[in-house]
Amino acid sequence: MEAIQTFFMKLKDVILNFNVFPDILDILLVAVLIYAVIIQLRKTKSIQVLKGILLFALIYSLVTILGMSASSYLFSRLFNDVIIIFVILFSNEIRQALERLGKGNLRRGLSLFRADKENAELDAINAVCRACGAMSRNKVGSLILFQRHTLLGDLTNQAVMIDAETTFEMLCSIFYPKAPLHDGAVIIKDGRIIAARCVVPMKNDRVINENVGTRHRAALEASLISDCVAVVTSEETGIISMAVEGELFRGLTDSELREQLSKYLLSEADKNSRKKLQFRKIKEKESDTDD
Repeated sequence: MEAIQTFFMKLKDVILNFNVFPDILDILLVAVLIYAVIIQLRKTKSIQVLKGILLFALIYSLVTILGMSASSYLFSRLFNDVIIIFVILFSNEIRQALERLGKGNLRRGLSLFRADKENAELDAINAVCRACGAMSRNKVGSLILFQRHTLLGDLTNQAVMIDAETTFEMLCSIFYPKAPLHDGAVIIKDGRIIAARCVVPMKNDRVINENVGTRHRAALEASLISDCVAVVTSEETGIISMAVEGELFRGLTDSELREQLSKYLLSEADKNSRKKLQFRKIKEKESDTDD
């Protein structure tokens, strides 16, 4: 009973001492900073380091609760210098953020907060359609994954991390047959290329009705394990295909691809629009296998 009274007394003090404008502004600022840091870390492998630090903090709490003196002493010495540890571990990320600030690129660095986010997505769609049209004519193989709600971080473990604007020239350079990054998939998130040479793990027991090759199978697998939209150009025939929710839609022109990508990526919140989508699904009648 005494503990309950103490709790309500402390709650009363907090409410009485609460300054509406500065305190709310303070909370919002801290929340925005934490959110921006988490989003920035998720673009790199540093998020794994952060997970390790959180695991250490959890173990430290556990040994403290259990009264393990020796372990508590070691962990306390470690966490006394936690600021220095963070600066050392995330020195590259801190330097890149300061460089962007110094170059006046704060707007780009906080791109997730931009009001024209959909315009960036539209620019990426147009660039992908132009690139796929060119690669289709030249029979250049490619695999492009548009990340939506499901994170594709598992596919970037062995990939080359990139933070670049999605342009026709960038995509054609990546998938140029003699380029070092042409193998594997490119991941696009929020209109920007975040990774290249991504490997999609494929299950050998997966039954696929389509008579297709490695890239198309990888596109289907990616669309099954996530809600991404995968776009493929065939190295053998130049056919443009799109995989969504485990289905492969083939024989698309670049204009048809632009229309379908716009419906899936720009109007994603409208669930009814997905039900109205009409695709022209073309199955291969030949026995030849596309790559």
